Amino acid sequence: MHSSSAVLVVAVFLASSVEMVEALTVVVAVGVTRGWRSALEGSAVAVAVLVGLVAAVGPALVHYVPLGTLRVIVGGLLLVFGLQWLRKAVLRTAGLKAKHDEDTIFRDHVAELSSGRREKGRDPTAFTVAFKGVFLEGLEVVVIVLTLGATEHRLALASIAALAAVVVVGSVGAVVARQLSGVPENLLKAIVGVMLVSYGTFWTGEGIGVHWPGADLALLVLVGVYGVVAWLLGSTLVRERGGVRVG
Repeated sequence: MHSSSAVLVVAVFLASSVEMVEALTVVVAVGVTRGWRSALEGSAVAVAVLVGLVAAVGPALVHYVPLGTLRVIVGGLLLVFGLQWLRKAVLRTAGLKAKHDEDTIFRDHVAELSSGRREKGRDPTAFTVAFKGVFLEGLEVVVIVLTLGATEHRLALASIAALAAVVVVGSVGAVVARQLSGVPENLLKAIVGVMLVSYGTFWTGEGIGVHWPGADLALLVLVGVYGVVAWLLGSTLVRERGGVRVG
């Protein structure tokens, strides 16, 4: 597997895993408080819609948009997208932003859903909340799959990586259910942010005619450089705060 393919698979898998953990938090909360049937039905419909989006939009991007143009546009989007993930991860590491707490989110969802009247049979509220949770979190996965997969003409590979993340998170979630806070989400988001920014830089450069030394190997160098920069920024912010972190 080429280095670019390896980075693509890891980036899509980790990004999808993070989003699916957040979606799973909602689904478990709905299932516990309102009933599993409607929660699972809403989740299944959301996944089907997301798969349909990839199938409908992906081939069109690959076949009808010039590769150079696609790489510039997607590269810019990934830079923005990745920098947002990386910024939040660095701020959380430095204690300047509260860490994502799935246990708290789970309790909030349970409290909110428990306050409403529970329907007999199919529960529209449970279906809607589960659908919305999975669909909204899954949209980020779709964007990543389409941008990474279409630009590299490896849409199938990106889709398989995302599907693998869904299966893994779903399987683990079925076992541990509420114990989602053990997932090192901040670390995963930092890694994904570094990878997305690296891909964004690489493709933007290729789109404007930059010939990277070592071809695809330059992508691994970019990952290393951005990783070191992110670590230095986090370490510097921690020192400036006297080593005090939140969470």
